[in-house]
Amino acid sequence: MSDDNSNEGMDTPAADGPRDICLEELTDDLKAACERAGWTSLAPVQAKSIPYLLSGRDVMIQSRTGSGKTGGYLLPIMKKIDMQKNVAQALVLVPTRELALQVSQEAEMLFQGTQLRTAVVYGGVGYNAQLEAFRGGAQLVVGTPGRILDHLLKNTLSLDHLKMLIFDEADRMLSMGFYPDMVKIRKYIPVGRITSSMFSATFPPQVIRLAGQFLHDPQLLSLSGNEVHIAESEHIYYIVPGMRKERSLVRIIEIENPASAIIFCNTKDTVHYLSVVLKRFGYDADELSSDLAQSAREKVMARVRRGALRFLVATDVAARGIDIPDLSHVFQYEPPEDPEAYVHRAGRTGRMGSSGVVISVVAEMEKFKMQSIARFYNIRMEERQLPGDEELERVVAERITALLEARLRGRDNIQIERMQRFAPLARNLAQSEDELAIVTMLLDDYYQQTLHAPPVQLASDIVEEGSPAKPRPNPSPRPGSGPRSKPQNGRPRPKSRKPRTA
Repeated sequence: MSDDNSNEGMDTPAADGPRDICLEELTDDLKAACERAGWTSLAPVQAKSIPYLLSGRDVMIQSRTGSGKTGGYLLPIMKKIDMQKNVAQALVLVPTRELALQVSQEAEMLFQGTQLRTAVVYGGVGYNAQLEAFRGGAQLVVGTPGRILDHLLKNTLSLDHLKMLIFDEADRMLSMGFYPDMVKIRKYIPVGRITSSMFSATFPPQVIRLAGQFLHDPQLLSLSGNEVHIAESEHIYYIVPGMRKERSLVRIIEIENPASAIIFCNTKDTVHYLSVVLKRFGYDADELSSDLAQSAREKVMARVRRGALRFLVATDVAARGIDIPDLSHVFQYEPPEDPEAYVHRAGRTGRMGSSGVVISVVAEMEKFKMQSIARFYNIRMEERQLPGDEELERVVAERITALLEARLRGRDNIQIERMQRFAPLARNLAQSEDELAIVTMLLDDYYQQTLHAPPVQLASDIVEEGSPAKPRPNPSPRPGSGPRSKPQNGRPRPKSRKPRTA
């Protein structure tokens, strides 16, 4: 993009770089779009992000759901797209079909009366409507990474004329297991300069590394009113039933799908019980408490130091001095007995300029204690209700659909021909209510083995157990856990640049 229109869409150019903008400063066509949406003023995230995107600067913006971030990138897209060209010029990647539909609906409202057309693309449905949208000359494409990659591989979508790339809810995209697909999409993005931005509720190390692969010298912004500061951790507490609290935690873990976490308990008995429950549910978990024998403690600590343990269940005392690399989440299975312990627990994530998520699991009566801690330490805490069966089923369905579609894409013609011998059986199983348990079991096994399998055992562990050491390949990153800094397939990863903060 040329520099002569870097302030296009802004009536008053910023003197020393982008500054906040108000609705009255927008050009007439953007004002008209805001009027169609019923906006009388810009939300803080819009006032901050619009000038950056209009000036062609890459940016990472910490923004929560419902903050108005969608309008923050749709308005600049509306200004930057050449409506006379019926080719894809803007791509918005989102984690779920619900968000894809939500973004497209808002785009239709803002773009009403213009020649700008939108294509909505997601998996689990047929291709015909999506192909029709492409053939109709959609300039804006909104979709999930897996189905976008499908179209790119089939040459039904071209990004040769791309001007803007948006990652919406980047942290959730990683938790859905889309990282491998996103890396493959990168190969189809034009080499020339495009404006890229990333919107995310949190910026854990995995998201920052992802930004380093797609964004050029990005500015990292976190919005709190009209102030900009380095990203903070997100603080959440779930209200759960007092009984079967461990089942509630499992449900939350399934929704969040964290790359790694410490789960704090107040007593060593609870630590042991919860660790056993998580293992029985198929999670890579281990415990740390004062009851643990020294040899067992050293083995757990060795896994922690290598970053080879996903969930560590521990008491406050046992976890002192432990530093888990790239820790994305801290769970508090029980609120701390000492309010000051909350700060120490929460401080385990969101280090080195990144941010994380702190989740507390509380019964109805315990929420007042959390609210008191929030007031005392001036922490913004979000209260959430426990996800229901329908929400959980939707999330795991989208996740496994993305994983299975990705696996199918990797099959060659011989493998596709070979698997046809099972097509009649698959059809019969799908139509028989009596055989539903078999299909359900196969899906559950694949999901657990793909998303919740423990890391590949390293040679050092084998030596400890008395077996001869054998060289092993570097394990691939667990789907949904985001990128790792280790090389893959013998090729070093490009170094990610740490974003500047404003």
